[in-house]
Amino acid sequence: MIYLVEDDDSIRKLVVYALESQGFAAQGFARPSDFRTALRQQIPDLVLLDIMLPQEDGLTILRSLRSEPLTRRLPVIMLTAKNSEYDRAYGLDAGADDYISKPFGMMELLARVRAVLRRAGISPAETEYRMDRLRVLPGKHQVTVDGQAVPLTNKEFRLLELLMEANGAVLTRSVLMDRIWGQGGGQENRTLDVHIRTLRAKLGEAGKYIETVRGVGYRISDGETR
Repeated sequence: MIYLVEDDDSIRKLVVYALESQGFAAQGFARPSDFRTALRQQIPDLVLLDIMLPQEDGLTILRSLRSEPLTRRLPVIMLTAKNSEYDRAYGLDAGADDYISKPFGMMELLARVRAVLRRAGISPAETEYRMDRLRVLPGKHQVTVDGQAVPLTNKEFRLLELLMEANGAVLTRSVLMDRIWGQGGGQENRTLDVHIRTLRAKLGEAGKYIETVRGVGYRISDGETR
């Protein structure tokens, strides 16, 4: 999983799309507070971090990551318009693993992401989730049922990945809406239900593993507890 903290909507969406198109699981955050909330739920493999952000700047976030035992060695790449030699040296001295100046090319960004992950000894293809006939490979952005590939959209794949990652725990509508679409589920919004229905249909017989917990949300279940 790669987290991106970037308040520019167009850049955030483009980078997340580019990462997902290359098989990485990625999630973007416009506000540091949302990033910190997600960090409490899951430590990612890599953080892409802008410097000029609302609430607090990226260098402050970087220093706080380096001060905490759980995130001290978490790879961080700075993405910023501050591109002087002093700024780059300051960011690297503060603990960044790499420093990329805006504007940047997507091919270069992806190459640097792969390089930092390699140096950290992290392979995005290592993670695998299984439930009976269903298999999910986040690093390859691949889902199979009985060995047959199931093509999913990025949102459908992310939804299934989150459910598999939760390993049977119930994920509320609010959490799923926030993690996938960046908005809470308190409002009346049928987007999630539509995606669940479509995902079940695409998974065929394995779609039964996605269980609705009425009034709460969804979970992955093998059916034994129903």
